[in-house]
Amino acid sequence: MATDSQLEIWEVFMQSKSGANYIHAGSVHASDKRMALQNARDTYTRRGEGTSIWVVPATAIVASDPNDSEMLFDPANDKIYRMPTFYTMPEGAKAI
Repeated sequence: MATDSQLEIWEVFMQSKSGANYIHAGSVHASDKRMALQNARDTYTRRGEGTSIWVVPATAIVASDPNDSEMLFDPANDKIYRMPTFYTMPEGAKAI
């Protein structure tokens, strides 16, 4: 019986500039978080792109089941408090 000799998989997220969203860049193999960060830096920032890196163990990521999409993404038509038309704009208010 063959055993898996690969290290743990870590997902890598990069921030291109301060204040920007983090975008999934790919995956790396590493034995711990320090090695994952180093491997992510070596793999995904060779040209100086990015200002920050997140590494997350792939086993820590939880995803929804596509079969549950109707329940999770059901329109909120019955929740008028979430619609901006529910609120009255105060007189003299700007940029609301």
